[in-house]
Amino acid sequence: MIVRTLEECRQTDRLVKSTTWDSCRLLLKNDNVGFSFHITTLYEGTETSMHYQNHYESVFIMSGEGELEDLETGTVHKLAPGTMYVLDQHDRHIVRAHKDIVCACVFNPPLNGKEVHDASGAYPLEAEVIQN
Repeated sequence: MIVRTLEECRQTDRLVKSTTWDSCRLLLKNDNVGFSFHITTLYEGTETSMHYQNHYESVFIMSGEGELEDLETGTVHKLAPGTMYVLDQHDRHIVRAHKDIVCACVFNPPLNGKEVHDASGAYPLEAEVIQN
């Protein structure tokens, strides 16, 4: 059984920060459960362009407000608490945070821990491992 708290994880190298977001990686590849689980905050007033070419992601918005733009179609979706989206086609997208967005994210295959977006907006398939 694995038991961790968000606050404990935020005090370790499981908290990964970028200029537009931070992500607390509660479950990672070396936990051996087949997916990774993160609590991510996208900062108010920012936009983040992403294109997960190596991963599928499911996102559940817990708090905040913003929008999700599908860069293939131009469709814009409102993001608010209770909204879920899945990037099931490795969709190129932008998230704009009008207020801090806190979301729960699941990645398959699981992340190793230290991943940040590359120039294309993707996470690499392999990255530095965070030890348990």
